[in-house]
Amino acid sequence: MVEIGDHADTHIVPRISKVVDGDDHSGITKAVGWKGGGGFRYYTLAPSLLERDAYGNWIIAPEYNGPMLAQAMCKHLGFTYDPTQDEAEWWRHGRSSETDFLYVTTQALTQDALRLLSQEVGPNRSLLICARAFSGDLDAFENLTCRKIPSSILSKCEWGRDDYSLNVAALPEREESGDADAGPLFSGGRTNG
Repeated sequence: MVEIGDHADTHIVPRISKVVDGDDHSGITKAVGWKGGGGFRYYTLAPSLLERDAYGNWIIAPEYNGPMLAQAMCKHLGFTYDPTQDEAEWWRHGRSSETDFLYVTTQALTQDALRLLSQEVGPNRSLLICARAFSGDLDAFENLTCRKIPSSILSKCEWGRDDYSLNVAALPEREESGDADAGPLFSGGRTNG
């Protein structure tokens, strides 16, 4: 289901919770004799990552802070959002493998900044850098790939679509807790991107 406004919180979640708990005795539940069970996941979609400014240029929406931007970029570019806990790897916001990482910044990076990043990453790892702008020779560092924001996102967008169906057929199974009274499966959260 998809809802706009507060209907998901005021109508849908309470009704689906009753259906799962077996406490709903109306509508289709009554018609088919449903006794409860199962579960559902509930997500709130984030605002659009990109919007146009007063001059028609694509910019990052003001609702996004640094961590939200990094998380959204990881999602759009196929990386796992995995910010480092190690201060020595301050540049690591996401990863796609054990040696391939993503760094997101809204700064404009100079040749000297790229040289520093290349040295920090080292010769046996690679880094995709998404930044507002770059100056210098972007091909000078074999372990770096540079993409401008929002160009890297715009190339991933599918414009002109009218099919907004979500593929949720292969949701992961709920782990059994061993507690028969664990209640319905309900996941709340926010997705970005």
